[in-house]
Amino acid sequence: MTVKKFDGILPIYDKTVFVDDSAVLAGDIKIGKDSSIWPIVAARGDVNKIRIGERSNIQDGSVLHVSRPSQLNPEGYPLIIGDDVTVGHKCMLHGCKIANNVLVGMGAIVLDGAIIESEVLIAAGSLVPPRKRLESGYLYVGNPVEKKRPLKDKELAFFKDTAANYVMLKNKYMENN
Repeated sequence: MTVKKFDGILPIYDKTVFVDDSAVLAGDIKIGKDSSIWPIVAARGDVNKIRIGERSNIQDGSVLHVSRPSQLNPEGYPLIIGDDVTVGHKCMLHGCKIANNVLVGMGAIVLDGAIIESEVLIAAGSLVPPRKRLESGYLYVGNPVEKKRPLKDKELAFFKDTAANYVMLKNKYMENN
């Protein structure tokens, strides 16, 4: 893995975090216990911060970035990812907030200022526009996303299940290296 200092700040993560050798982490990034960063992930906390909670997984080819503070937006947009979040392959998360127990489907894009409440499923290939709020307990689909339907009990259970499966998988990778 490549870990880069930016403005004197190095990414910080617990010894229980798995970061693949091909991932790149730069700047103000903090990753919670038992999370995983998979192959070819690029995460740049250079002009704002990135925070990733516990037991979350960022899958292959995803890009994580932030927006700088400006006159129009003095705080900028950090990237905040909660606990038990699954970010599918090739997602782009840019300056958004994602609460706990969320699944971001493969190839989805979530843009600046978007707020994803807990227990949300974003379908693969969906686009969440800037500053859009996705309400807890629903499936969102499309470009731009639209609320499709309430989540079923089986889907609600899936958030913790998939997070737990990724914790087991990253543990196997760590044991084998």
